[in-house]
Amino acid sequence: MPHPTRRQFLRDSASCAAHVALAASALPRALRAEWTRSLAGPVVAEEKFGRLERVAEGVWALVSTPLAGDMTTVANGGLIAGRSGVLAVEGFMQPGGARWLAEQARALTGRWPTHVALTHYHSDHVNGLAGYGAGESAPEVLSTTATRDLALERNRSADALTITALRGAARLEPGVLDLGGRTVRVTTRQGHTASDAFIELDDPAITFCGDLVWNGMFPNYVDATPSALRASVGSIRRPGAIYVPGHGPVGRDAEFDRYVVMLEAVEEAARRAHAAGTPAAEAGAAFALPPDVGEWVLFNQVFFARAFAAWYRELAG
Repeated sequence: MPHPTRRQFLRDSASCAAHVALAASALPRALRAEWTRSLAGPVVAEEKFGRLERVAEGVWALVSTPLAGDMTTVANGGLIAGRSGVLAVEGFMQPGGARWLAEQARALTGRWPTHVALTHYHSDHVNGLAGYGAGESAPEVLSTTATRDLALERNRSADALTITALRGAARLEPGVLDLGGRTVRVTTRQGHTASDAFIELDDPAITFCGDLVWNGMFPNYVDATPSALRASVGSIRRPGAIYVPGHGPVGRDAEFDRYVVMLEAVEEAARRAHAAGTPAAEAGAAFALPPDVGEWVLFNQVFFARAFAAWYRELAG
């Protein structure tokens, strides 16, 4: 799969796809390999752009591995199967990613996805939606109104099928979706963007977090409202749960708690720098994560400055 063109990269420069591409360019190969080795369950299918891990009966996590340059999926997602329906989580960066996940759903469950849930509008979660409609009945796309509108306004997809799927999306409402013998709970929040959602199962406890949670990669604050992000993240944690983050390997309590500590370290430093009158870019360039949050290998200094700028916007009112 070729690298994105410069024009595509600039177009998506506010998205998490650009965030990942910049990080990958600076990440040593050994650390890339270390990040991609962590597994939460048996791998049932794998391509250069990602792998599908079975995390429970009828539940699979698609863990994207874009660090070598293949941007087919970029974001994580997955499948949740019941007797009468299969929910796919995310639309991914390119139609090939959505089509691959749909084909895996048919191979594993005998059924093409019946529903697709979008967690937020960023292009790596939405722009591949057309792939779900290739050669099969298109699944019902579920999206909050804000996610749909932001995707249509800002992503500027050139794919007519993706645009049609977004325009026809059903409203993703907080509540329960019945897949036949299995229900999933939808919760809508904000913080990473103006409209975020996460998907939960109770037995076993599994959460598809969208980009409210990242694991091993410093998060993208470009659209963030940091205090809302902090509150939304706090509402996700359930002791003993399995967390499928928006980016990075599947995690459990230890990885989730490390992410929270990292967010708190950024907030503390940003508040201190803002009170001192230090410009966000300068403060971000000078910032280093404290040793007790562990190694966050997928970052570039510009991402710290972006996080500080988000906090400065909020602190300035």
